[in-house]
Amino acid sequence: MSIKKYLFCLIFSCTIFFFVQPNETGYAKEKEMDDLYEQRMSLYKKTETLTQLPWYYIAAIDQYERQIHKNLPDDQLVSIRIQPEVWYGIGNYPLIKDEQIITLFDGKGKDGNGDGKADPENPEDILYTMAQILLESGPTEDDIKIGLWNYYQRELTVHTIKNTAKVFKKFKHIYLTDRDFPVSLQHNFSYRSTFGDPRGFGGLRIHEGTDIFANYGTPVKSTTYGVVEMLGWNLYGGWRIGVRDIYNIYHYYAHLNGYDDEVKVGMIVKPGDVLGSVGSSGYGPPGTSGKFPPHLHYGMYKDNGEKEWSFDPYPYLRKWERMAKDK
Repeated sequence: MSIKKYLFCLIFSCTIFFFVQPNETGYAKEKEMDDLYEQRMSLYKKTETLTQLPWYYIAAIDQYERQIHKNLPDDQLVSIRIQPEVWYGIGNYPLIKDEQIITLFDGKGKDGNGDGKADPENPEDILYTMAQILLESGPTEDDIKIGLWNYYQRELTVHTIKNTAKVFKKFKHIYLTDRDFPVSLQHNFSYRSTFGDPRGFGGLRIHEGTDIFANYGTPVKSTTYGVVEMLGWNLYGGWRIGVRDIYNIYHYYAHLNGYDDEVKVGMIVKPGDVLGSVGSSGYGPPGTSGKFPPHLHYGMYKDNGEKEWSFDPYPYLRKWERMAKDK
């Protein structure tokens, strides 16, 4: 083989490696995630069959706990963690996994896979046990709400899990990764990172979001799957909407000109659903408008099961803008 031909083959091989290999890796990763979500769905459905607790409640609890525990592996099949004293019972110091012994010590751990052990590390045992804990209060929706409260002792947690269950029930799946940009791309808009900037109205405070400037009436859309949690007037935000998504994140849309006719509290939304339109409302009593240029204030707040805090939405907005343009 001549040197020219050898160099050509070498360059061609490198090109194939560097440009094709990442695509293959990306495809493999996507396939891996698809398989993981299918495994989870199979476990949720199996638990539903065994307990008659709807799968979407089980999935919502698992999804909630996946967001509140730190340093979980990406491939963690089930993320629910039941405290040892709850699982084994107080006094079961040897941590004996025999279900009869656990019951003797008033523990909650159950054998979900029929191997004779109630193992808090086994996904089937974990889901079966959690379902049984909830069903102690009864099988109706109100009973399940009481069961969630008895277990978590936190109203926002109960609210979040119920909303996530509603989303899973409607879309019949848990792999809901689509996103959209909150302002219509068919209209002129501009934005930059404004998180943490000082604000003076109502006292010295920082800006907890990103301002997206656009003309009055520009459609405002849901960026994610979730449930409308808040609707109405706020002194700072004017006409605003709050959407809680399936990742324990609250999305805050403020200074709206008005709402879409269909929007109401408790409504399930998906990426691209129109929520309202850009305005300049706020900084005063209901109806105040025009104290600043029209724009959408978009904020994001994370809940970790104990507290909620704002974080910078700008990197997510840039990513979602690219995703929306590629559709």
